[in-house]
Amino acid sequence: MRSESLALHTDKYQINMMYAHWVHGTHLRKAVFEAYFRKLPFGNGYAVFAGLERIAKYVEHLRFTEEDLSYLMEQEENYDPAFIELLRNFRFRGTILSMQEGDLCFPNEPLIRVEGTILETQLIETALLNFMNYQTLIATKASRIKLVADKDVLLEFGTRRAQEADAAVWGSRAAYIAGFDATSNLLAGKMFDIPTKGTHAHSWVQTFGSEQEAFEVFAKALPDQVSLLVDTYDTLSSGIPHAIRTAELLEKMGKRLGSIRIDSGDLAYQSIQARQLLDEAGLSYVKIVASNDLDENTVFNLKAQGAKIDTWGIGTQLITAADQPALGGVYKLVERELDGEMAPTIKISGNPEKVTSPGKKDVLRIVSKESGKAIADYICLPHEQLAREGEKLRLFDPVHPYMKKTVSNYEAVSMLRPIFIDGERVYSLPGLQEIRQHHREQLSMFWPEYLRKLNPEIYRVNLSQEAWELKQRMIEEYMSQLEE
Repeated sequence: MRSESLALHTDKYQINMMYAHWVHGTHLRKAVFEAYFRKLPFGNGYAVFAGLERIAKYVEHLRFTEEDLSYLMEQEENYDPAFIELLRNFRFRGTILSMQEGDLCFPNEPLIRVEGTILETQLIETALLNFMNYQTLIATKASRIKLVADKDVLLEFGTRRAQEADAAVWGSRAAYIAGFDATSNLLAGKMFDIPTKGTHAHSWVQTFGSEQEAFEVFAKALPDQVSLLVDTYDTLSSGIPHAIRTAELLEKMGKRLGSIRIDSGDLAYQSIQARQLLDEAGLSYVKIVASNDLDENTVFNLKAQGAKIDTWGIGTQLITAADQPALGGVYKLVERELDGEMAPTIKISGNPEKVTSPGKKDVLRIVSKESGKAIADYICLPHEQLAREGEKLRLFDPVHPYMKKTVSNYEAVSMLRPIFIDGERVYSLPGLQEIRQHHREQLSMFWPEYLRKLNPEIYRVNLSQEAWELKQRMIEEYMSQLEE
């Protein structure tokens, strides 16, 4: 998981393209790439950008070790030793602009922009997408769960189901950014200062002669942090009565039972019955924790059924983003050096949604000065100037140009912040608490209809007139060449 040793965390075709550019003498030509995704994960709403911290540290420490170079020399491509020497002295000297972690983001707008030589911009593509895609996906899933859970406590319990250690640790961080309160993963807690929580497993109960004995031994060992798993045998007729007796024992010690956890069965019914039994025993302070393959859909439905659950343990469905296990983010060339000048470039595709928008672009969030709420995201070329304050700005849908809107009395917030300039990191990475707060502030900038789980309103992402006309002109030029 160390960023310092990730130079070979790339696809082989990146190295092969770099080599071919070097052989051809074009490896120092300038290029601009933009990273974005085409479709919202989980079908609708919004996404939450994450992964910048790992990307920044990866780029900052990007070096080829002697072991890396020896491995490359063994490859069947038989790279020229002079190319290997070039890699030995490699440092990223380019410029990177990015959204901030916790930002709400939307399809087809640049999340990260990379400028530099074709050699360096090509090398970092794979790792950048790997970090951005996974962490953005998990942060988005976590934010959706947080919105339906509202003020309930959320615990990330996914480590054992995650796709290896990196996913578990960085997935915990992404979930915490988007509003989760703690993780079961101690390494994530240590690395990122995330609060950690844990109860016990069914095997703990099975180890003892009786459930009551298991609960009492555990309570005596950890009297200040007691959470009892009550569904090993029978939740209502065995687990909860034994938990109540354990709570009475703790009260005699001057302690309190913190919570019970239900991990199977009808969670709505059992939690309602459990709440009644606990309250009748004078244990209204004992919280109810639920787990068992939960996500935003099950949490939403359980709350609609009146479930008496205070804390949700979310594991597999979150850490694997089980209903959509990939974001599908892409990294596309939008500008290249041609005859000593930078020129826009476009990718044409038989799938209309895969046709790229040419030229280096900025993303501006248009925010109403009256309400403080976001109106739209405006994608424009860097040299464009927005209308002066108080004047109207025309927005139109790039796919359906007849869908137009004019706004005034707005503030244009630049979403892409400089992270590296000429290879030097100029951005101070914020702490996790600061990122969490930033995400909460981002959510408050959007009307509820854009955030709701069911049938959310589609947030506008608009190309500027000039950016749209550039795209149409380049498509027409390409089609004309085919006809010749």
